[in-house]
Order: sequence, then structure tokens, then C-alpha cells
Amino acid sequence: MCHITTVTPFRLTLAPGKSIFDQVVFAATRAILSGVLQPGHEFPSIRTLAADLKIHPNTAHKVVQHLIQERWLDVRPGIGTVVAEPPKARRGDRRRLLKDEVEQLVVEARRVGADLDEIVEAISDAWESMRGRHDHRNRRALEDVSTS
Repeated sequence: MCHITTVTPFRLTLAPGKSIFDQVVFAATRAILSGVLQPGHEFPSIRTLAADLKIHPNTAHKVVQHLIQERWLDVRPGIGTVVAEPPKARRGDRRRLLKDEVEQLVVEARRVGADLDEIVEAISDAWESMRGRHDHRNRRALEDVSTS
């Protein structure tokens, strides 16, 4: 007898002190944006996600519901939960990123003694590691931000 099994196509190492929910949502979002998870492909079931990532099924359920609510996943009757096209940014997302989250990064960088060149290099490396199909559009947005 042959069984088809779905394996979660992304991995993460859970960091202590951070919300497991937030870490899994981030890993799934990163996998979608980098192209590891393609639009239209099946997303792992709650049971598979929980077993593969060794998290509680309630947390896996919460992650899937959040990704559906945020439009990263679609539920298709008779098919299941599939990866959606990455959703358009909502009003305020860009400001939040460029102001609030960058400020948090700068504070943490200064706390650990990193200099600006190290931060720019780390951001550039992380940017290049994302090889998703939205990379060209995102690179242009980063260039626009860096020249303003």
C-alpha cells in the first residue's frame, strides 16, 4: 500500500523567548515570498504542520487561520488550503516597515555594537537570499528607499 505524504517545505529553528506563532508565520511568509511555496500549491495540513515543526496543533491551526485571514493562503473546497498570490501591501505597511521596524533594527544594532556598514551588508545579503519572483519589484522599491 502506497501513501502520499505532505512534508512541510520550510523549516525553522524555534528561538526561545519569541512567540512560536510569530516564528511559524514568519517562516511561512518567507517561504512564499522566496518562491519555496508557489501560488496554487497545497499548503500542509494543520496536522502535518504540527508534526513536522513539532508544535502544538492549536498553534498550527492558529497559524493557518492567520495566513488565510492575511490572504497568504486560500481555502478551496474539494482541494484544501493552497498558497495564494502574495497579497498587496495594506495602507500603512510601508510606513510601519520604514519607520517602526527600521528603528527597532537600529536600536538592536547599536545595542550589540554593529555599525551601519554591517547592517547595510546584512540587509543586502538577506535581500539577495530571497529569490522569489517578486524580487525584481522589491529590489526596485529598496533602491527607491535608499536614494530618498
